[in-house]
Amino acid sequence: MFYRPEAGHGLPHNPFNALVAPRPIGWISTRGARGDNLAPYSFFNAVAYVPPQVMFASTSAKPDRRGTKDSVAQIVESGVFCVNIATGDLRDQVNASSATLPAGTSEFEAAGIEATECETIDCPRVAHAAAALECRMTRVLPLAGAANFAIFGVVTGIHIRDDCLREGRFDPRAAGGWIARLGYRDYTAVTELFEMERPE
Repeated sequence: MFYRPEAGHGLPHNPFNALVAPRPIGWISTRGARGDNLAPYSFFNAVAYVPPQVMFASTSAKPDRRGTKDSVAQIVESGVFCVNIATGDLRDQVNASSATLPAGTSEFEAAGIEATECETIDCPRVAHAAAALECRMTRVLPLAGAANFAIFGVVTGIHIRDDCLREGRFDPRAAGGWIARLGYRDYTAVTELFEMERPE
């Protein structure tokens, strides 16, 4: 099969999201003039080591946010955000926080998720997340297409849950493993690991 995206694929569901998978989920928390916000994004990854940097992409808009979503609007406003690492023990809360709610409605409260304050930025984070990355926004990059934006940030503080440290390594299997998006309505929990040494 071959298709050009602009011509359509002819399948019952768009295969693109399932082709690039699994994708880690960045559970993004923000604070703005209207209040606190929490939402999962599967276009998310780390992009640099020194200084540590991450990015996520937002790909649609809400009628009450003028061409974007709550997360992007609040990051532009505040200049900060927190990436909470999504794990299996909180998968129902991650999913619940994806509901489209009016701007100013806290997903923390709506989904019954405990929040706590970040250390280096004025932003909430998920209290029981396996890890959380406090970030200062460095760039919001418009992408091709309506309401598509990539948000980049430098990490200013890192929280790691004590039970997710094993022999000096971050290992969230105690928290149900990393959860990742596979496309469609499919997800996976990463609980099986293997090591490989790079060639010299």
